[in-house]
Amino acid sequence: MYAPLFRSQFPNVELKEERILVQAGTGHSIVCAGGASSWQDLTLFLIARHAGTAEAIRISKIFLYQWHRDGQLPYASMIANADHGDAVVKKCQEYAPLHYQSADIVAELLRLSGLPKRSFDRRFRKATGYSPLEYVQWLRVEEAKQMLEMEDGPIEEIALEVGYSDLASFRRLFRKLAGLTPGEYRRRFRLPANVEAALQAVAPTARA
Repeated sequence: MYAPLFRSQFPNVELKEERILVQAGTGHSIVCAGGASSWQDLTLFLIARHAGTAEAIRISKIFLYQWHRDGQLPYASMIANADHGDAVVKKCQEYAPLHYQSADIVAELLRLSGLPKRSFDRRFRKATGYSPLEYVQWLRVEEAKQMLEMEDGPIEEIALEVGYSDLASFRRLFRKLAGLTPGEYRRRFRLPANVEAALQAVAPTARA
């Protein structure tokens, strides 16, 4: 989530935000883990390195640990930095979430800014860490994620609702930003059927 901010603060560091584990240094002696629960991957990796693959597999079974094989992208969320002091960009950021379905949203943001395109692109990236197009794409994919997590509608309808009439283009973009296809994402992050059934059986007041 903090990749744009990290890059702005440490431009000389090569950041691999899609990776769960990154090795560096002589003989790969430094191993860096990503998100909070990726300590499990780091633990299994170190066990495999020092005690062998079979032992790492045995430990994973004992503690029900699983490798995050798809990396960090499926778990990443966009952080829309608005504390940057650029009033023009902030106005565009307030407009974008209300109109991201528009086919001409990037052109609309440019008109709203009142700036020449190159100046707008430069200021927008400096303030947010994203180009205007990247920002809109992330907004659309974030909305699609929430719909996939909570709703049962066809993926085609979700694509249309977030601004993509071309399903193939939506699938490619979603996989690029989320690391999974929309169908894979839904299967991973929807509540299991038995959990949903249990929740439906709970009285509304208790559930609240």
